This record gives sequence, C-alpha cells and structure tokens, in this order.
Amino acid sequence: MESSKPIVTIFILLFSLFVLFPNPSLANSRILALVKEKPLVLKYHKGALLKGNVTINLIWYGKFTSVQRSIIVDFIQSLSPKTKKIKSPPSVASWWSTTEAYKGGASVISLGKQIFDEKYSLGKYLKDPQLESLASKATRVNSIAVILTATDVGVDDFCMNRCGMHGSTRLKKAGKFAYAWVGNSASQCPGQCAWPFQKPIVGPQITPLVAPNGDVGVDGMIINLATVLAGTVTNPFDGGYFQGPGNAPLEAVSACTGIFGSGAFPGYPGMVLLDKKTGGSYNAPGMNGRKYLLPAMWDPKTSKCKTLV
Repeated sequence: MESSKPIVTIFILLFSLFVLFPNPSLANSRILALVKEKPLVLKYHKGALLKGNVTINLIWYGKFTSVQRSIIVDFIQSLSPKTKKIKSPPSVASWWSTTEAYKGGASVISLGKQIFDEKYSLGKYLKDPQLESLASKATRVNSIAVILTATDVGVDDFCMNRCGMHGSTRLKKAGKFAYAWVGNSASQCPGQCAWPFQKPIVGPQITPLVAPNGDVGVDGMIINLATVLAGTVTNPFDGGYFQGPGNAPLEAVSACTGIFGSGAFPGYPGMVLLDKKTGGSYNAPGMNGRKYLLPAMWDPKTSKCKTLV
C-alpha cells in the first residue's frame, strides 16, 4: 500500500482546543486572531488530481438497511452538477463545486457499481491491507473505490485516530488507483465520529444536533464520506493539496474540522438550518428531498474555510 490518509477524529481536535481555551468566547476570539496572523494555506505539491468524470464504486461491507443505503447513494448522486438546479440552494452540488477551484478544474462525480458483502468475507475486524483488498474489487480508471463498513465491523485504529481514510495503491493490471473507507460509528464511537449529532466524550458538552436523516451513524458517515471524497480528488496520490506531513496531512475538508456554519468555534458547529418538520439540522439539500449536514471546505480562491450557511 502506497499511502493512506486518515480523518483525525473530531473529538481529538475539540479536546485539545478545549484544554487550551476552556472559555468558548475566548477560544473564538483567539482562533480568529490566529487566522488573521497566519492565513490557512494548503500548498499544491504539483502532483496529479482526480478531475473530469470520476466514478464512485461502493463496497458495502456488512449489513446496511435499504434506507441507510439510500441516504448514502442519494448523497453521492447529489454531488452531480445537475442537482445545482435544486430550488433551495446552496445544494450538495454547490458544496462540491468548491473543488473546481483546485488546479485542473472540476471533478464530475457519478455513481458506479455497488458490491454487497453482507457475509463479512474477511471477518468483522479489518486492517489496512484488507481494506485495500476490498477496494481492489471495484477499481476502474479515474474512479474511487469506497468501502463502507457496517456498525458491527471493527477497523484498525477506528475510533482511536480516525473515522475514515483515503489512500492509493497499485494493481498489476489496473495501475495506480485511489480508494477510501468510512465506518458506521453508531455503536462504537458516535461521540468521536458522529459529532455534532452526539455529545463528544470530552470537550464542551453542547446539546447535539438532530441528524437530518434520522440516523446518527449514517448521517455521521456522510460527514466523513464528504471529507474523504474531497481529500481524494484534491490529493489522491500524495502530490496534491495539503498542509503538514504527508502521512498525516490537513486536506480540503480535514483542514476545516468542526466547522459547519458561520460562527463556529470548538464544540459549536456554527449556524445551520433547521428542518421544521423533523427538527433535523442541515446546510445542504440533496436529491429526492434529502437534507445533509456537510463540513466546511477550504477554498483556494480565498484561503478560507468555506461554509454553505
């Protein structure tokens, strides 16, 4: 395996900032001061990005309900520029369009094939080589193989230092390809990987938001899936956009951890929208009437974390 880039769990960042700034208002003012002094810049390392038509092939590992699958499938299909026509913008596609500002133009996402492994062919505890093996079953040219693990599947370092990851490797016949993994944390660590829909195990204990699709685990997966997909297309092979060390980089979305709306500070996701019918919190409508809460993404045009609301 050539590389893997974890999503550092949100609670680690929140806890460190909470220790440094126990007063939220002080934390907010101090962070804003730091941003003014040192603008956030993700350096472009002159490598290839995934651009043009990019297919997402899904590997469902373990048991998911049909509703859970539809929430994730609708999200991926909502990334298409066709859904920009949704009447109540900004939409999921508008969020994704920020990737167009990264060198090389737009990545037009489409859903490819889906593989269902409900019998846990590699067991209920996976390590990185096994994730790579699963991904190799769905690799194609200019595609991303995405492994989604069910709530009863353990993954090495899951809940400890990551909620998902993306990486790249080579196959003799297919050459270099990008892949990603995201796990369902509902029964293992929702306080780490499904925040802000669950109280964090450490840090500010603000009342959690209501998951927009009524599923804390899957709505949390959407946040982490959005993070790894943005990181994959803008830094697929270690030579794209990132800041910091290559083995633990801050990327397009992971550089903006914990920010979902304006006014965000450690422990507070920011101002978001409220679905009056369900009470769910969201910031981006998708297809089939879906609503999603998506994290901020770094915008190369402004060198700032861009939110939808």
